[in-house]
Amino acid sequence: MTPETFRRHLHRHPELSFREHETSRFIAGQLDALGIENRPVAGTGVLARIPGRGDLRRAVVLRADIDALPLVETADVAWRSENEGVMHACGHDLHAAVLYGVLRRLSAAPDFPGTLFGLFQPGEECNPGGASRVLAEEPFRGYDVAAVVGEHVDPQLETGQLGFRAGKYMASNDELRFTIRGRGGHGALRGQIDDTVSAAADLTLRLTALNDPNRVVSIGRLDAPGATNVIPDEVRMEGTMRTFDETLRDDTRRAVRTCAEQVARQYGVAIITDISPGYPCVTNDARLTRIATELADRLGIPWEPLPLRPTAEDFGFYGQRYPALFYRLGVGAAAGKLHTSTFNPDEGAIACGIGFMHELALRLLTKT
Repeated sequence: MTPETFRRHLHRHPELSFREHETSRFIAGQLDALGIENRPVAGTGVLARIPGRGDLRRAVVLRADIDALPLVETADVAWRSENEGVMHACGHDLHAAVLYGVLRRLSAAPDFPGTLFGLFQPGEECNPGGASRVLAEEPFRGYDVAAVVGEHVDPQLETGQLGFRAGKYMASNDELRFTIRGRGGHGALRGQIDDTVSAAADLTLRLTALNDPNRVVSIGRLDAPGATNVIPDEVRMEGTMRTFDETLRDDTRRAVRTCAEQVARQYGVAIITDISPGYPCVTNDARLTRIATELADRLGIPWEPLPLRPTAEDFGFYGQRYPALFYRLGVGAAAGKLHTSTFNPDEGAIACGIGFMHELALRLLTKT
């Protein structure tokens, strides 16, 4: 099976986070057909292993995510999603196709030192993140992991172009939830109510005032089930918090709680604050980034330096334990925006992605 056919099958049959049952069965079956050792990981993931020669304890892990998003696809393609309401709108099908292509190529000629792992990871789009579940199983215990490598499609780069950034790259994320409770009642009888709606509005403004170049706090949902003349007893708010530094992350969590406490006192309401930890920052190892950019230059592959990105990725978990590199693979502007119902990446990027990741894996396995 070609990587393009592999990708189109996944695209036709997308599955949501931690529900990738048919996806993992398909991937395992294709690996079996190539004679590549594999086993389940993190419930609905697949971990492939290709032993080389020499000291097999030295290892490189190549990772691709495999979950899809809850969207109704409207892209006019022959391989359109057949699972209504679910779509590969973030390119995870293409990530998996690239990894499959690399494993196919390496399994045909496993003349390299050490061990190569191919990780088809579930649940990137949903807390607690598939990466955290993979690491909880300690699948690389006993190995000296030289690098964990991942890529992500990028429609802001031309097809086949790469993007790199050393050090801090992507933000951490935490989910924010607030429940504001007080005495509701008639909107005209101000002296007999606690204005939960005004408290929610004030809290929203205080939270968004925390925004600066190194952190983002946004409220995306506010439910106040009242009426034109009814102040509800309870208002609920939900939002997100992003930072580029773990120390700043802790500081911002404290600032969020302080805002809620101040508003509660001012309006005479009770506010329950729930901060649900998400993914850590994605921080790229400087040495691995240098190796990758030098390789791209040697291969004549164009690449661009990447700016800080306030979106989050559970790949950050790997960087907390092992040297890690997360880079971008261009799929062309015509692909449209990520996380939209019309997203349609240029499949020409698959061959480019395979070629570079294959060479990078060999380089990292042989470089001491």
